[in-house]
Amino acid sequence: MTPETNKSTNVADKMKTVKAAWDNAPAGPKKDAALKHYQAAEKAHTANNDAETHKSLDAATHALA
Repeated sequence: MTPETNKSTNVADKMKTVKAAWDNAPAGPKKDAALKHYQAAEKAHTANNDAETHKSLDAATHALA
């Protein structure tokens, strides 16, 4: 596996983890805020911007805490 492929796998795994946490979170303002960050992460991931994807996923995780 090349380092680039490994990075993509890590991003995809992190997205799955954050999405699962979001799915299990109770409804409310924290979940709403996390959704906005997750959607930004999806957009960054589509644009192949791993740094921005990680930043948005971290923000989503923080919003759920």
